Amino acid sequence: MKHLVVLTGAGVSAESGINTFRDANGLWEGHDVMEVATPEGFAANPELVLNFYNQRRKQLFEVEPNQAHFDLAELEKDFKVSIITQNVDDLHERAGSSNVIHLHGELRKAKSCFDENDIMTWEKDILLGDLCKKGHQLRPHIVWFGEAVPMMDKAIDICETADILMIIGTSMQVYPAAGLKDYIPENTPVYFIDPKPHVKNHKNLIVIPEKATIGVKKIIKILT
Repeated sequence: MKHLVVLTGAGVSAESGINTFRDANGLWEGHDVMEVATPEGFAANPELVLNFYNQRRKQLFEVEPNQAHFDLAELEKDFKVSIITQNVDDLHERAGSSNVIHLHGELRKAKSCFDENDIMTWEKDILLGDLCKKGHQLRPHIVWFGEAVPMMDKAIDICETADILMIIGTSMQVYPAAGLKDYIPENTPVYFIDPKPHVKNHKNLIVIPEKATIGVKKIIKILT
């Protein structure tokens, strides 16, 4: 069974009603990303940051996986599928995908400010005064700008065994995630789905300039 590796970004979740990470002005839901997506921002105003992610978490309960999520889950019938996502939502899992790596964390988890490995499922608001077992403040399980990406090594290992690479809904401009495509074996076919793709020519690259729900279906017809 061939190993299909799928790299996904905000464009996959956009059709479910989750806004993309940030707009052209560097804002995320009206906030400067430096205020809500950096350790410095959290240190300066933890209540603002906690509330920001509390709102994002609440939104998850108001949206559902879209057809692209479901189609990727269905591909597990024909391929060994590994999904590496930059998204912090759980829509891939809710659609049925069984092997999902979250590079940038997960909204429905919290972790200790003292021990980054002390991670727990958390589906309600995180408030000031919510503490880990050792008495330290909890924070969202999100990889902020300037922080290491703990799952990166595992993602690299997965890419190194890819027979097929599919990239969906991401500009592949944000590092280190953008560098994952460089770890696939030589001659591995690459399918890139994005309405406004920004990619360099590649001998094994097939670009499908569509939104995720349409593009995934087109690739399925090619692969199966």
